[in-house]
Amino acid sequence: MGATIQRERVGTTAGHRGQGPTDVDAYTLDTGEGLAVVVWTYGAQLVEVLVPDREGRTGNVVVRLPDLDGYQDRAANPYVGSTVGRYCRCVAGGRFRLDGVAHHLDRNDGDHHIHGGALGFDRYVWRAEAERADGVLSLRLCLDSPDGDQGYPGALSAEVRYQVSGEGTLTFDYRATTTASTIVGLTNHAYWNLAGGGRIDGHLLALNAGRAVVFDDELIPLPGPPADLTGSPLDHREPKPIGGRRLDNCFVLDGPDWAARLHDPASGRTMRVVTDQPAVGVYSADGFAGRRRSGICLEAGPLPDAPNRADYPPVRLDPGETYRHRTVHHFSAH
Repeated sequence: MGATIQRERVGTTAGHRGQGPTDVDAYTLDTGEGLAVVVWTYGAQLVEVLVPDREGRTGNVVVRLPDLDGYQDRAANPYVGSTVGRYCRCVAGGRFRLDGVAHHLDRNDGDHHIHGGALGFDRYVWRAEAERADGVLSLRLCLDSPDGDQGYPGALSAEVRYQVSGEGTLTFDYRATTTASTIVGLTNHAYWNLAGGGRIDGHLLALNAGRAVVFDDELIPLPGPPADLTGSPLDHREPKPIGGRRLDNCFVLDGPDWAARLHDPASGRTMRVVTDQPAVGVYSADGFAGRRRSGICLEAGPLPDAPNRADYPPVRLDPGETYRHRTVHHFSAH
C-alpha cells in the first residue's frame, strides 16, 4: 500500500469570540511504510502518531482525547497536541515592552500570561491544505490573528506545516509574519508515550542540555543565568529513567546537533528530536487530571519570559521579517 492522505469531518466547534461554529476536519497522513500521523484543524492539533514497535506492531505514541468535545473542554484538555501561540511560554505579569511601549496580555495563569492566553491559537480552527511531493506528505495549516488579539500588537499570519516521510520523520515547520512589531514563539504541546499507553516512568530520557532555567514558585524565571546541571538529578546528558520524578523545567540546549532522545525499553521505540530552537520545555504531566504521567511533553521553543529578558535569545518579530522554527522527530525501533 502506497502513501495516502485522507480527510474526514470530526465535528463542529461550539464557537467563541472571533470565530463562530466551524467545521473541524481530521487529516491522516499515512506513509504506507509504518509511520502515519493524524492532525485536526482545531488547534492545528497533533492527535495521533502511529509508529511500529520492534515487532512491527503499530501503536499511537501521543496522548489523545476521545472526541472534539474533549478538546474544547479546557478543564479536561491541558493543550493536548495543540499548536501553541502566539507565545508558547509564560510572560511575567502579562506584560512586556517594545520600543518603550507597554503591552498588556491576557492574564490566564494567575497574574501571568501563558501559551497565548485564554483564546490562544489552540482554540481556533485553522485553514488546511494537504499535498504530496517528492515522497513527503505535507499538511499546511494557517491562521490569521488580528491586531490586539489577547493583547498582542500587530496582525499576525501564522502557519504550521506537518511533514511526514517514509524514512520515519515527522517535521514541524512554523512560519509567521506581522504588520507591526510583536513577539512570537510557537510550539507543539504533544504528550509523548512511546509505549502507547500507561505511565511514562519507565522511559529513558536524554537531553542535550547542561543548563536549565531557575524558576520561582509561580514558574517565572528568577534573575540570573540558567543553572549548571552537572551532577544534579536534572542532568540528562546521558540517558536515564524518568522514574517517578516530577519534571517541569526548561532546558537550555548545548547545540543544534540534537535536542532530546526518548526511548521505551518495552516496545523498543525511540524518538530523536532535532530543533533550531534554543530550549526544550519538559513536562511529565503530573497535573493532567485523570491521566497523570500518561505522557511527557518535549516542547522546542524560546525561553520563558524572554520578552522581558535581555539576557535571553530575542523573540521579537518586525514587519518585513519572517519568523521560522523547524523541529524534526525521528522514529525508530530496535
